[in-house]
Amino acid sequence: MALFRRNAGNHDTGTGPAPIAGVDVVLADLDGVVYRGPNAVPHAVEQLNAFAERGIRVGYITNNAARTDADVAGHLRELGLHTEPSDVVTSPQAAVRMLAEHVPAGALVLVVGGDGLVDELTKAGFRITRSAEDNPDAVIQGFAPEVGWLQLAEAAYALSREIPWVATNQDWTIPRERGIAPGNGTLVSAVHTAVQKLPLVAGKPETPLFEAAVARFGANAPLMIGDRLDTDIRGANRAGIPSALVLTGVDQAKQLIAAGPEDRPDFIVDDLRGLDEPYPNVVVEHPESEVVDARVGNERCTLEGISLRIRSKGSNKLDLLRAACAAIWNSDKLIYALEIPESLYRQGDAE
Repeated sequence: MALFRRNAGNHDTGTGPAPIAGVDVVLADLDGVVYRGPNAVPHAVEQLNAFAERGIRVGYITNNAARTDADVAGHLRELGLHTEPSDVVTSPQAAVRMLAEHVPAGALVLVVGGDGLVDELTKAGFRITRSAEDNPDAVIQGFAPEVGWLQLAEAAYALSREIPWVATNQDWTIPRERGIAPGNGTLVSAVHTAVQKLPLVAGKPETPLFEAAVARFGANAPLMIGDRLDTDIRGANRAGIPSALVLTGVDQAKQLIAAGPEDRPDFIVDDLRGLDEPYPNVVVEHPESEVVDARVGNERCTLEGISLRIRSKGSNKLDLLRAACAAIWNSDKLIYALEIPESLYRQGDAE
């Protein structure tokens, strides 16, 4: 999270530029940021269209391997976004490019997944099978709702030989309209347990997907928007791209407070409207040994030893969460050793 150190007494810390200031390309995750299941996240469509109308390119970067880029673009248009397939960068696209580095053109590939993978493999000239009995040259695995035990078993049978195994991504969970469901990482783990091997991974938090997006859109000052710390934010940090976590998807206050250095965003916002609003300065001070004092707006948290204490009224829940994160992130304490007020874990929880 962007930190500004200055003396501000006990008054409002003031604001700096909006997160969107100076950005030429917004890289938006999909599940939990733009939509949940078939429905748009509140305010997402209006805000993304507003960015595009102001000349800020909007690209959609997704680990979801179940659909083609054309299908994704069509869904986004149905929601009201002005999107073409070229605006969508998918983990299957990155996975197929990675696969091409390990097997020759025209190789036979066992597919565990759906249309998104099949489409990209076909466009790249690979042959496709669903059976290990065909002695495939490689295995490629991505999420699709129809993936079940039979497909996972075929992958395990094929991987009894020493052939490349590429996974589109390793998201443990995926947000759906009815709640949080198992993601591709869970399914990859099932195969790993059976074969005791690890796949090559193309999607977030690995950097190939980010690098492909930056190159495609010619981004000089991108901003990654995500709802997951371990994929969207970690991947952006690895790729050297500023990031914002939006509290409309998977990760909420509890995960933010516990986030390690690799998973900490530059900005925390309730929804996409927050990208266009002046961002409060974060003031962090160390008044004495073993004490970290953090203030955001009119909210204040102090970490004293192992105890995090709320020193303000807490009327602005988002600023209070930002202050709590700043106090903990600027200490050398391990989260499991800290005493955190339970009320903070409910700050910013999605409704």
